[in-house]
Amino acid sequence: MVMVRLVRVRRVMIMNNIELSNTSPTFIESGFTVIDASRFILKHSLEGAQVIDTGGHVIGLLTRAHLLEAIAEGLPLETNVMEIMSDNPETINFINDLQHELEEYEKNLAVIDERRLTKSDENSLICRFARIFQSSQKQWNACLNAIYNPVITVDDKGNIQVFNKAAERLSGISFQEAYGRNINEVFDNAKLADIITSGRTEATQKIEAVGKTFLSNRSPIYVDGKIVGAVSILQDTSELESILEELANTKKLNQQLDAIIDSSFDGLYITDGEGNTLRLNQGFERIMGITAAECIGRNMQDLVNEGIYSGSGTLLALEQSKSVTISLQAKTGKNALVTSTPIYDDGIPVLVVTNVRDISELNELERKLEHVEGLRQKELDAIFDSSYDGLYITDGEANTLMLNQGFERIMGVTAGECIGRNMRDLVKEGIYSRSGTLVALEQGKSVTISLQAKTGKNALVTSTPIFDDNGIPILVVTNVRDISELIELERKLERVEGLRQKELDAIFDSSYDGLYITDGEANTLMLNQGFERIMGVTAAECIGRNMQDLVKEGIYSRSGTLLALEQNKSMTITLQSKTGKNALVTSTPIYDDDGIPVLVVTNVRDISELNELQEKLEQLEGLSRLYQEELQNLKLLNSKKCVIHSPKMQELMKMVVHLASVDSTVLIQGESGVGKELIADILYSNSNRKAGPFIKINCGAIPHSLIESELFGYEPGAFTGASKKGKAGMFELASGGMIFLDEIGDLPLDLQVKLLRVIQEMELTRIGATEPTKIDVRIVTGTNRNLHEMVAKHLFRNDLYYRLNVVPIFIPPLRERRDEIPVFSKHFLENFNNKYNMKKELSSYVLQRFMTYDWPGNVRELENLIERLVVTTMHDSIDLYDLASWSNVFQTPADLESEIIPLQSALENTERKLLQNAFSVHNSTYAVARALGISQPTVVRKAAKYGIVRSS
Repeated sequence: MVMVRLVRVRRVMIMNNIELSNTSPTFIESGFTVIDASRFILKHSLEGAQVIDTGGHVIGLLTRAHLLEAIAEGLPLETNVMEIMSDNPETINFINDLQHELEEYEKNLAVIDERRLTKSDENSLICRFARIFQSSQKQWNACLNAIYNPVITVDDKGNIQVFNKAAERLSGISFQEAYGRNINEVFDNAKLADIITSGRTEATQKIEAVGKTFLSNRSPIYVDGKIVGAVSILQDTSELESILEELANTKKLNQQLDAIIDSSFDGLYITDGEGNTLRLNQGFERIMGITAAECIGRNMQDLVNEGIYSGSGTLLALEQSKSVTISLQAKTGKNALVTSTPIYDDGIPVLVVTNVRDISELNELERKLEHVEGLRQKELDAIFDSSYDGLYITDGEANTLMLNQGFERIMGVTAGECIGRNMRDLVKEGIYSRSGTLVALEQGKSVTISLQAKTGKNALVTSTPIFDDNGIPILVVTNVRDISELIELERKLERVEGLRQKELDAIFDSSYDGLYITDGEANTLMLNQGFERIMGVTAAECIGRNMQDLVKEGIYSRSGTLLALEQNKSMTITLQSKTGKNALVTSTPIYDDDGIPVLVVTNVRDISELNELQEKLEQLEGLSRLYQEELQNLKLLNSKKCVIHSPKMQELMKMVVHLASVDSTVLIQGESGVGKELIADILYSNSNRKAGPFIKINCGAIPHSLIESELFGYEPGAFTGASKKGKAGMFELASGGMIFLDEIGDLPLDLQVKLLRVIQEMELTRIGATEPTKIDVRIVTGTNRNLHEMVAKHLFRNDLYYRLNVVPIFIPPLRERRDEIPVFSKHFLENFNNKYNMKKELSSYVLQRFMTYDWPGNVRELENLIERLVVTTMHDSIDLYDLASWSNVFQTPADLESEIIPLQSALENTERKLLQNAFSVHNSTYAVARALGISQPTVVRKAAKYGIVRSS
């Protein structure tokens, strides 16, 4: 626009016959006011004029539009023109360029036709202005194309005006193709039309384009207060993500660096490039005896001046611009070795890292190292001296350093003859016929030679030079081995291999299976007698012949050897032999190091014999299971926990042991106290589930309101008072093992349905749960009630009864196996005597009463009664008086007196009773003696005999 106006001004000047060559440029001075400038422009009929400062430099442009806007805004007429002029540097430079072109054009203009410009002159002037505009446009385009992110502008119709190189790369469209096209044809989601319509600026909006995600900054373009277009700048988020990732990695590295610094045993001290302390670690505090609070943020020079440090490696490193090492005395009295290293950025020190090591600790480590090296040297000396081979060591110039006893034995020389002497001299003097050491030094590598020793032995000599870092030989180590001994070992090895071959042949020939060996081309090498027996062929028919020919001739119906070679792996087939036997044939190829088959070993087994052996094995396994059950029965019969005497119970125990190996449900029935729980224990301890849990529940002992949650569990918050964590039921806890439900007849009917589902599906649903839980448990139940009658009375579900009663076990009451009463009595008496450290005995009369009693409480009642008698009877012998005093179901003492018993027992009973009555009345043995008319010692002796204790 500026250029057009200037051209227009120039044309007016030309049309009004203004002589360009004689007319000086017209300028407005910077001191003009609005009124001064208005008069000047009207006087000269100008569209505008350049504003110059006092030095004559152009500092702006003032146009009629500027003046009109100032008047419209109500600015005072005394306002200085510098407040309203255009002072844009680009505009000023553009005007200067135009001015320069005009002046150049005027100099070269040929004035003709009364100094009027011709059409050609005007065109020439326009071309000059166009070149200036193009030059400015190139600079503008260069700036746009230098921007890394895509920049796109559109006019008020949405047509593309600016499209930089980054936008070209993104879209794959050139500026020439994009210019003037609607933005939606290039980017369908650019939304610049919305910006033109709304006039709204949108920052960091995500858009998808060409398969990538961009952040778009979109703004309207205003000119003279009107929206003339919009601009969009795109940012590829992948770069931002990369920067974020780098920041995360940097943070991680900083964390790792912090961990390294804090965990370093050495002291670490870091300053910036000016010696200001940044950080130090605990190792530094420990060694130097100072804290971080004393140093961080302070300059090292100040710390040295104050005497906190006696010297500073940091300051020395900064002064000398290199890594330095010094030693200094710490406050702790330790001698510290300090190494300070400066770190540079573009040649400027930015950090100094100082490492501090406690030399006293280092000295201790050095002492330990010397000790270890001494032990190592002793070990090496021991190895050197104990080596069976000869060892000979020289320096890099062949001077003998040491040799061992093995060398002396083999070579027939002594250490005294050689140590300290040069190998060349030893060879010249004939001590050695030649030297591997000298050859190794000459050739600069390990060499092996043979030579004749003084002892007449042939020795194999290997000499190996050892070089330093510069490649100079410093040692030569020579190993000398007696070849005659090797030959002897080789001969022995051949003999061992011969024996081994004979053993292999013996194994081959004695194998019950058939063995058949071919080479890698299927030529038969050997076969054993087992093969001949099974296949009905002889070695003479096959050895030396190819397997392919033998199959063609019908000697074999097919060949595992050929199949193994063809498929390059072990193969198993079946075939019919001449003997009519079915043979199982396994052929395995054997390969050399290059993967080429060198042998095929075939094993042939008679399947009919194998089947017969299988049948025998199954019979033996059946016998083994039977013996295992018998052994288990014997263990139960002999165990202290289980007392079995009657044939009826022995048969029952055999059945229980047999059932333990299966998972069928078992219903144990019997009166209270017969031992149902003991049978459940035996089922568990002899089953394959004995490694799992064993849960026992008495269904009659749990309230009906709780039994469902106890058996099946509940979810968190399933009911009021439920645990927030929920609870696993007994069935879940028993999963993998066994559960015993005693008193199953007391289970409520509504829970019997859930139990039936558990048995059928092996899954349960907790209270409050929506999904079932799988379980794996064996279910054993027990009851003292008649479930069959309960089913008839609709008190127990018949379907559950049949599920539980898969294997019923009925334990007879004790009254039906009276022959076990003495056995149980003896067993319980021994147990309680051991438990209470007593020696009580049951009289025969008590056992007689036990045998006639019906025992409604069964074994449990008998056990409890015997424990009661053991702990309450005052004397060692438990008789009918003691029994009658504790149980009204047995006869009374008066009844007992009418019975015929031995006189001695009657006398003892009478004595005991008299003494007990006397002691219940009198508190001393003297009073009892006076009451009974006997001596006091007699009272003491008889009281001790009958276990009577004086009343307190």
